[in-house]
Amino acid sequence: MFERKHEKVVPVSIFARRVLVFAGFAFILIFSALAIGIAGYHWIARLSWIDSFLNASMILGGMGPVNILTTTGAKLFAGFYALFSGLVFIAVMGIVLTPVVHRILHKFHVDK
Repeated sequence: MFERKHEKVVPVSIFARRVLVFAGFAFILIFSALAIGIAGYHWIARLSWIDSFLNASMILGGMGPVNILTTTGAKLFAGFYALFSGLVFIAVMGIVLTPVVHRILHKFHVDK
């Protein structure tokens, strides 16, 4: 997928396409994590769909929960979902930054 050390840096058009592909992967990961959160809040915490979306979005975005959770299961889900969301954030940043960091490092190491 990426050019090797001895190869030239790819043109900007190919680089832009690569960035869009990686952003697409990141979007799929975010959407999947959001769907897991919405389903968990709806079925475990017994929140409405819109409240489930709000809580899942807020935790996935790093803001914190909105509704007060009363059951033990809901609190456990919220805690594990918050930990999961932190890992998703790290993964998304890695996915989005990969082509940019590779291009920067490749420019330093390309043989002329």
